[in-house]
Amino acid sequence: MDTQLSPTPGAKMLYLIKRRATASREELIAHWFANHMPQVIQAQHDQAARGKVHATRYIATLFDADRNGEHPWDGIAQLWFDRQLPRPEVPFGTEPTDTFQQKAEPYVPWATREYVVLDGSDHLVSEPLTLNAPYPSTRSGFFKVSFFVKSRSDSDHGAFFAHWLDVHVPNVRDTLISVNGFGYVVSHSLEPTLEPYAGLAELYFHDEAGWSGYRESIKPDGMEEWVDPDGTLVLRARTEMIGIP
Repeated sequence: MDTQLSPTPGAKMLYLIKRRATASREELIAHWFANHMPQVIQAQHDQAARGKVHATRYIATLFDADRNGEHPWDGIAQLWFDRQLPRPEVPFGTEPTDTFQQKAEPYVPWATREYVVLDGSDHLVSEPLTLNAPYPSTRSGFFKVSFFVKSRSDSDHGAFFAHWLDVHVPNVRDTLISVNGFGYVVSHSLEPTLEPYAGLAELYFHDEAGWSGYRESIKPDGMEEWVDPDGTLVLRARTEMIGIP
């Protein structure tokens, strides 16, 4: 790369969310926003007041249906901490503590190290609500593409991550800029052999036309040596929920 890419301090904890078979997507999202997010926000504020480990940011992405009209994942919550959180012995929601967890499949944290390649904060504005509690809030007006990258079973993750940052990231960044994309974030699994995905790449475009232009322009760069194409997911989104900006 032409500049050294430094990771965001601490750990970005990811929580992949899928609704239970008995719940509709609308139910899941309603209870996520109205019931679960306010509790998480308050819990983090309380932890901070006690001088305990707490999230400094909290956002959630709501994924569109895939080409088959299905939702492999309904959404993902992202919380930034100053250190990696331990993996719980029992997945969250196994014994539901709120209505959201009654609607969602049990979930576990996925610890990652974040690299902000293109900072899209100028476009991704977090505006507090004015007629209700300031947060949670929402934002839209973008076209986001998330790559959940599955590695091959025999991958050397050290070599894979080095190639990802040193070769693939510049390729994606330059292509993204050429089609007027404005945001690019890569998150590498801290324990890639234990997680379902080796990492997550998030690309932001102004609209779907930018994504189409990107697909037409991107050139191969050797990532296929490590990536399992069948296990890799590409999901689209147009809405994020903001818990802690």
